[in-house]
This record gives sequence, C-alpha cells and structure tokens, in this order.
Amino acid sequence: MNKIKDGWFGESNQLWPGQAMSLQVENVLFHEKSKYQDVLVFKSKTYGNVLVLDGVIQCTERDEFSYQEMLAHIPLNSHPRPRKVLIIGGGDGGILREVIKHPDVERVDQCEIDDKVIEVSKQYLPKMAESFSSPKLHLHVGDGFEYMKAHQGQYDVIITDSSDPVGPASSLFQKSYYELMKSALKPDGILACQGECLWLHLELIKGMLEFCRSLFPVSDYAYTTIPTYPSGQIGFILCSKNPDTVFQEPVRKLSHKEISKMNLKYYNTGIHCAAFVLPEFARKVLQSDPVLNGDSYCTETIVNGKD
Repeated sequence: MNKIKDGWFGESNQLWPGQAMSLQVENVLFHEKSKYQDVLVFKSKTYGNVLVLDGVIQCTERDEFSYQEMLAHIPLNSHPRPRKVLIIGGGDGGILREVIKHPDVERVDQCEIDDKVIEVSKQYLPKMAESFSSPKLHLHVGDGFEYMKAHQGQYDVIITDSSDPVGPASSLFQKSYYELMKSALKPDGILACQGECLWLHLELIKGMLEFCRSLFPVSDYAYTTIPTYPSGQIGFILCSKNPDTVFQEPVRKLSHKEISKMNLKYYNTGIHCAAFVLPEFARKVLQSDPVLNGDSYCTETIVNGKD
C-alpha cells in the first residue's frame, strides 16, 4: 500500500472523502507488510520521520506531541492518584512517554498487537520509542481484548491509542469495547480513547457519546489541533466511573515549573480546560447543556497554572 508518487506521499481514505493530505518525501526509510498491516516510514521534507499504517499517517516527529500529551495528561490529571495505567495500542511509544512522566504512576501495562510497529518505532522514532526502556513498563505483545478480560478491576486509567475505525480497529469504537474497559477499571477509574474528528465524524462521535453515557456517570469529548491528521483536529472520548469527576477541572493543575520539568510542548492546565469548549455546531450535537461547554469552568486555571 505505497501511496508515494512523484516524490509526494498522499493520504486518502474513505473516512475523509473528497480530501487528501500530502507530504513531500525525501526518502523511504522502511516499508514492509507486517502480520496485521502495511507499515511505512519515510523522511519528509518538513515534518521529520513519518509513521504510516495501512496508508494513514499515525505520527510525525514535528507534531506528534500535541496528540500524545493531550490523550495522556487529560485523563491522568483528572484522576486524584493514577498509580496503575493500561495502554492499549500506542506501539510508537508516544503515549507511554507521556504517562511515565506523571509522578503518581507506579506501573504501566501496555498491550500492542503488532510488534513490528514497536520495532520500527525504536529504530526510526527514538524520541518516542525510548520510553519502552522504562522500568515502570510491563509490555504485552498481543490482543488487548483478551488481556482486559483477564485483568478485571485493576486499573486507575486506561488509554486507548488506536487507528481509525476501519478494519480491525473498528471494534475499538463499539459499545462492547467500552464495556470491557469499564470492567477492567477500578471503581473510580477513568478511560480515554482516540475519538475522531469533529469536522468529519460528528455523527460517529455522537453515537459513541450516547452509549458511553449509558455506561458511565460522566462522559465527555475533548480535542486537540494537529496539522497532519485529517482536517487538522482530533478528539478524545473520556469516561469516568466516579460521578464526581469534572473533566473540565483537572484535579492536578501543573505549574509552569512542572510543565518545563516534564518537557511538555502542548499540554498545560489552561488548554486542558479549553479542550472541552466546543464550537457551536458541535456543541449542539454533542452537548445539551451549555454549562458543559465551559461557561462556568476554568475561570482560574485558564491562565495555565502558577509557578
């Protein structure tokens, strides 16, 4: 599945009809079919090394941090003490890199079904994949569904870093998967999952939030900006078993010193709060209560914390 033509990689997909993302290619670093998917890595002219799975960009060295930081730190900073974390997917190591920065995290279990993604990331995306050497990590190469079935009620936070809902990944966007995650969480546990794009998948997001709200007392949608994802935006579905959770108000507010120490480039307390403020076209579909759109939250924390 090589989409490189005349020195350009072009990303087209049925999930975003009528549009495509293109990056100029300097040279192909790796291209091979794994047991599960087509794996491509190329060096781009302006975004560094790029990981592509089944023809879809997963991450680039230039902008990956906005996705990794937000998907990791929003749920971690919404939980009072996230000691034990499970990551499903995330074979590039980016989510893991962010999770192990959190001072309360003592153990991280990670399930990645395709060891080829881990292998390739270690070689070509070392700033992310160096996290695989962390002593906090217990890596399991295999099926995350089966792993969670065998580890009920054990996790404070579960993070799913998945590709788009096409082919095998489609099961990660269904109610049965969220039921399984719920059973693997502790009584006050929180989950966060890749939640697709407001501009392209609003009805899909609406359906996911509807079944999440039937399973959890608290569910919400946040988003980040990232230029190499379709339409430059990607979201996150967040759910909590604790009815007192308010995702818009993080329980741990990072100071500027903490942000610098953790080497964060995108996430701060203000942007955590702002990530839940939806544009009006999306709010009307996803939220019935305007208060949930930030009208009464973040008045103090929007200044990005204090030293």
